Amino acid sequence: MMKMLLGCSLLLLLLSLSELVESRTLHLDSCSVNVHTHELRKYYSAIRSNAIAGDADIGVKFLDKSLMKGVQEGQTCCFLRLVLRFYVERVFSNYASSQQQRSSSALANAFVSIRRDIHKCHCHCAEETQRTVDSLHAEFNKLEANQAAQKAVGELDTVLEWLEGLGQKTA
Repeated sequence: MMKMLLGCSLLLLLLSLSELVESRTLHLDSCSVNVHTHELRKYYSAIRSNAIAGDADIGVKFLDKSLMKGVQEGQTCCFLRLVLRFYVERVFSNYASSQQQRSSSALANAFVSIRRDIHKCHCHCAEETQRTVDSLHAEFNKLEANQAAQKAVGELDTVLEWLEGLGQKTA
């Protein structure tokens, strides 16, 4: 009985460790980067409910699935780089949630790390992709910075789903 319990415990430990190191290889046009989506989800789940609950501007939407699906062929790398930049420079710097500072900082740091890897890709940005992200910034600027950041954090689910769709699991 004790051996069986020990064996089950060891199996559960190995399974949970494999989830922690699981990453996805994102194919971004001419290059690839590894992203630990499980880690991103973990940090986001810690802040998601407060971000959504604090979003008073229901009629405003920065990111939606059609925007993410409408990324032109050959522009995935550029679009992701610009969206990560938006989140690191505009959103997380204005996101005021002291009780969740640790998770939002960890998420921001993970985005910085992904940006660093993408920088090696030398993405080329088409004018339309830049205009799309510029319109995202324009919508952000229509709201007060903390409210806009709150909304953008609440919409991170869309970004994470898109990232998960770009990649394939690796161990």
